[in-house]
Amino acid sequence: MIRKQVSWWPGNIETGGLHVHHMVFGIVLLLLCGFLNFALDPEAPWVEVLAAGFGVGAGLTLDEFALWLHLEDVYWADQGRQSIEATAIAVAIAAMVLLGVAPFDVQNQEGDIAFFAMTVVVNLLLVAVVLLKGKLTTAVLAAFIPLLALVAAIRLARPASPWAKRRYEDEPKKLEKATARDRKWERRRLRLLDLVGGAPSEPEPGASKPAS
Repeated sequence: MIRKQVSWWPGNIETGGLHVHHMVFGIVLLLLCGFLNFALDPEAPWVEVLAAGFGVGAGLTLDEFALWLHLEDVYWADQGRQSIEATAIAVAIAAMVLLGVAPFDVQNQEGDIAFFAMTVVVNLLLVAVVLLKGKLTTAVLAAFIPLLALVAAIRLARPASPWAKRRYEDEPKKLEKATARDRKWERRRLRLLDLVGGAPSEPEPGASKPAS
């Protein structure tokens, strides 16, 4: 609504030439609700009110993830898509935790401890391979879903990843296949992100301007 300049929406908050990002309000809400919850240890319904405030603060803060990652106002630039990805990852993790799924299956510690430890180690190794293959989002989710870690570890690496640079140097066909697959998935990823958050409308900060 800010970008569309909707007449009834208040728009950006600016004071003395300073643009106050909504991430600021998110951080304040996170600190305030977290502090009050720990300090007061309230009962219902106030604990739910503080939880809702904490969630709103987290949403406002994650929405500008790209800003606090790059320390630049890249909200409407291509790098701003990282905010949408960070929010999607946070929502996915929260949903899995609510469904009772824990990272590396840590809730199932009954029975053979040795078997449990071996399972965690194997899953950690698979997640490490996924990270080396340049699949950060998949690696985060794979910590909760071992089967996803296995599939992602078997599939081709992204062409710019450390794994590809080390393992595909002498295999041009594999590198070509990985590049083609990466381009295909990148187009799909960008279309989905643009559908959720809108296509970038500003150049990246620091981009050179065309000559007049």
